[in-house]
Amino acid sequence: MKKTKLTTGFGAPVPNNQNSLSAGERGPLLLQDYFYVEKISHFDRERIPERVVHAKGAGAFGYFETTNDFSKYTKADFLNEVGKKTDVFLRFSTVGGEKGSADAERDPRGFALKFYTGEGNYDIVGNNTPVFFLQDPVKFPDFIHTQKRNPQTNLKDPNMFWDFISLSPETTHQVTILFSDRGTPKTYRHMNGYGSHTFAWINDEGKRFWVKYHFKTAAGIENFTAEEAQKVGGSDPDHATRDLFDHIKGGKDARWNVKVQIMPEEDAKTYRFDPFDVTKVWSHEDYPLQDLGVLVLNRNPENYFAEVEQAAFSPANLVPGVELSPDKMLQGRVYSYPDTQRHRLGPNYHNIPVNCPYAAKAGTQNYQRDGAMRTDGNGGSALNYEPNSFEEAPKEDRSYTEKPMELEGSTDRTAYNYNTDNFVQAGDLYRLMTDDQKTRLVNNIVGHLGGVTKDEIKVRQICHFFRADVDFGTRIAKGLGINLEEVMSQPIES
Repeated sequence: MKKTKLTTGFGAPVPNNQNSLSAGERGPLLLQDYFYVEKISHFDRERIPERVVHAKGAGAFGYFETTNDFSKYTKADFLNEVGKKTDVFLRFSTVGGEKGSADAERDPRGFALKFYTGEGNYDIVGNNTPVFFLQDPVKFPDFIHTQKRNPQTNLKDPNMFWDFISLSPETTHQVTILFSDRGTPKTYRHMNGYGSHTFAWINDEGKRFWVKYHFKTAAGIENFTAEEAQKVGGSDPDHATRDLFDHIKGGKDARWNVKVQIMPEEDAKTYRFDPFDVTKVWSHEDYPLQDLGVLVLNRNPENYFAEVEQAAFSPANLVPGVELSPDKMLQGRVYSYPDTQRHRLGPNYHNIPVNCPYAAKAGTQNYQRDGAMRTDGNGGSALNYEPNSFEEAPKEDRSYTEKPMELEGSTDRTAYNYNTDNFVQAGDLYRLMTDDQKTRLVNNIVGHLGGVTKDEIKVRQICHFFRADVDFGTRIAKGLGINLEEVMSQPIES
């Protein structure tokens, strides 16, 4: 077998990979040791900035196959033919923990999906919950600070967590989900995924429909109890990452049945909840789930850093036939996600293979040039400006213009005020649970909220649960030893 030579990053043979170049046997080292300088400089930069959220994750490749014709709702190319397959990459993650945190921690799970379609990449950046904590993105940095570490102690702080939550009643629905069994899924394969936000589908006639995505696990939902999650987190902090990789390595695949809820555009004006409020769900009775296709993961990454750590997602990555809704959180993410990727990976992160729109029929044609880590031909000798007088240069196509959306109202910093009951859906969810599920939910909240040192915060949060369901709030108050009369005396907040 022919031996392979070790080389520098520029192809020169390495004379000695075990000993530095030094002035004499004892040194000191010489700066002219070009190989050591290259090797240590690269090592010093091996860690790109950690994601602010969703830092720890696992991913796999596969495909999405359509099983029903939805062309009357959307002109999206990858949905226009029954049986059509589209390559995908899916990254799972925890949200609040650092890169070294345990997979079993109580936390929402990221469910970020990239479709490599013939019309470019389409990303659905969702979670394993159908709702989110907040309605307005201006609150997001503060919220995430409370999920991270106390700036003095560098410890997770239940006072920070519950102080913010109790002052933000719109979080009640998601908090109820988070502290239920669904807050500690057994593996990434045993949980659902959701687009969470409302999106717009546009058909060939220019008609708009509102849509929500649901990814139902074919393996069935399985969750840990709090005790099981704590035990697994201590014994195998990478258990979910290991499970996904080993499952696919063993020749098996992971599957989700993909479904959608579709709302006619006009219904949004009169629906009983604001359909663009990401803290709310649409009733399945009002808008039943419809089968869209199947999502299959069947190939592991060859290199974690290249294909998982460098994967970049954004709800701004849309394709013709899919547009945005007025959801304020979605609007905020459209800016924030690409912005953080430019910081984390550089301005040319779209050229990294896992992010590259390799399936796009027209390829990538634009006038963006230069910047750090430009690893392709940088446009070669082609023009780098527009408008121009050359027919062969790429031109805009106004047939793809977004459908106009009628807006109303005055500019102002307003809160959601359309049917904005922040408690009814959390109460509905609680009443759907079995007695055992309710008990675990209450115990999980009592265990965490009990770490708060200010009774004022506890009482304020109990009020939210009480308004969701009297039994819910009462059981938490009793578990914390809080007088119910004190809870009942609090002013009602919406």
